Amino acid sequence: MHTSLFSHPLLSALFTFGVAEAMTVAADGFPPPRKAVECTPRTGLPNALAKLERGGEVRVAYLGGSITDQAGWRVKSRAWLQQLYPKAKVEEIHAAIGGTNASLGVLRIDHDVFAQRPDLLFVEFAVNDSATDPQEIAMAMEGIVRKTWNTFPECDICFVYTFTDGPMMIDDLRAGKFNRSAAVMEVVADHYGIPSIHLGLEAIRLELAGKLLMKAPEAKVTKVSGDSLNQRSRAAVGADGKIPFSNDGVHPYLDTGHQLYQEAIERSFPSIKAASQRPAPHRPLPAPLTPNLYEASTMLTADRAQLSGPWSKLPADQDTPARWFQNRVDSIWKGEPGAKLTFKFKGTGVTFYDLVGPDGAKLAVTVDGKTVESTRMDGYCTYQRLATLQAAAGLDPQQVHEVSVTVLPEIPDRRDILFPHNRQDMTDHPEKYAGTRWHLGAIFILGNLIN
Repeated sequence: MHTSLFSHPLLSALFTFGVAEAMTVAADGFPPPRKAVECTPRTGLPNALAKLERGGEVRVAYLGGSITDQAGWRVKSRAWLQQLYPKAKVEEIHAAIGGTNASLGVLRIDHDVFAQRPDLLFVEFAVNDSATDPQEIAMAMEGIVRKTWNTFPECDICFVYTFTDGPMMIDDLRAGKFNRSAAVMEVVADHYGIPSIHLGLEAIRLELAGKLLMKAPEAKVTKVSGDSLNQRSRAAVGADGKIPFSNDGVHPYLDTGHQLYQEAIERSFPSIKAASQRPAPHRPLPAPLTPNLYEASTMLTADRAQLSGPWSKLPADQDTPARWFQNRVDSIWKGEPGAKLTFKFKGTGVTFYDLVGPDGAKLAVTVDGKTVESTRMDGYCTYQRLATLQAAAGLDPQQVHEVSVTVLPEIPDRRDILFPHNRQDMTDHPEKYAGTRWHLGAIFILGNLIN
């Protein structure tokens, strides 16, 4: 099961500063119950379809979590579009990162999507936002829409929903209802006329009919044809005559679960195409549903702040984290004990895009004179991975705020932090856990940097 990298207590603080009046999404009873349907075409994808039919390069972006990161529905749908529109050259923008939700997606979209000038954007975060506060989901998804159309007004957007067999999602779907996160996203889709496709409803139908296993560890599947169990699908079936959907109830097998996901897209496109009118820019934008401060988010490299003490920029042409993550951040800076970063900004929040890992440092993070400590390591950290550290949220947008981060000399008790099953790695590879340092990739500001 995926978990969000971070969540914002933003809404409650926003009310303090008098912007609650902008909310048209009510906190109580939100989202309203929503019947689960495979496709709601709304205003379609007129610009992208016209460009595909016209031919030439068409860039399709996939923003989502690990289900999109898999070489499944993302790869299959791009190949299918290429086959459907042979005059076009369909290029993929791979912007999926496992374990991440819409709150990070809206912050990183400038770097991961906009830099490659998308024509069509698929957004998939229903799974990773299944436990996120509904108001935060609404703000993040609306921020993705508004930032996209403010930057690329002719880029069409499609929301896609996947699922897991966890009770927060599958129980609602079995009852014929969208789960909470997808229902929130549908509110945003309604407001902006964005088509949506639930990729998993056919899998739910087959499971209820006794023709599919949600969890089938180590399944060995083969392609079938002709008198296959499910003649409407090109998905493979196992020796028991059932379609094995996934190994873990989350990540579909490529030739079964992801094949069902792809077929949902194929079934949905005729109605989406029928709903698509004349191509036109998505402007002017309607009034926002939320006090959407994500529209003002900015991604800055570490050296835009004032750096003092032992900092070094890691080379991207060597075997360093800067090379490993160069598709996600423009640079990575390493701070040793005593390194300090400071800056001022006007806005509501700050999040650091950094690495957690076996050598992760303990930090002192100070915002407007209040200091908290954070250790950039967790129980999974036998390796380095991208993460986020929220320094502040819900600040007064009219005030200038001062932020500083200091790398502390204290080395955390790494063995105690690691999960028990990971502690042997520290015994086998003690060099990975030696020393202490902070690897910083970027600074996300909801507002503007004050130089």
